[in-house]
Amino acid sequence: MKKLSIAQGDWVVVCDGTKALILENKGDEKFPNLRTREVFEQKNPPTRSQGTDAPGRSFQSFGSARSSMEQTDWHEQAEREFLIDLAGRLDAALGAGDTTSFIMVAPPKALGIIRQAYSAQVKQAVREELHKDLLKMPVHEIEKHLVGG
Repeated sequence: MKKLSIAQGDWVVVCDGTKALILENKGDEKFPNLRTREVFEQKNPPTRSQGTDAPGRSFQSFGSARSSMEQTDWHEQAEREFLIDLAGRLDAALGAGDTTSFIMVAPPKALGIIRQAYSAQVKQAVREELHKDLLKMPVHEIEKHLVGG
């Protein structure tokens, strides 16, 4: 993996569909020092405990055949909403001048979802996107993973 350059004040957003860490570089490009600025977590129980009924059934438009409908994946829907909210939070931070650019680190699926929710302002502020799941690592390990060393 190539070594990233993280400017002072830049944010590194490490997320998946249920949790996000917003880290800020309090150091400089040569000696980064990532510090936790915000933590977002979503309490998202599995789909089986969120849905109350069995999936519905529908009748064919002709004859008497019936077929079942696919159960709603509440867990996936909640993850999507969490990532859309996070994109909104990043847009608000840019608008407020809290940061001017950031690096997004997320597993491919989460990155695909949040990318669709980026505003024009967020799209311009994203310096780099990394398809990695680093969320379970402590901050100092995330820093090492991103800048080497």
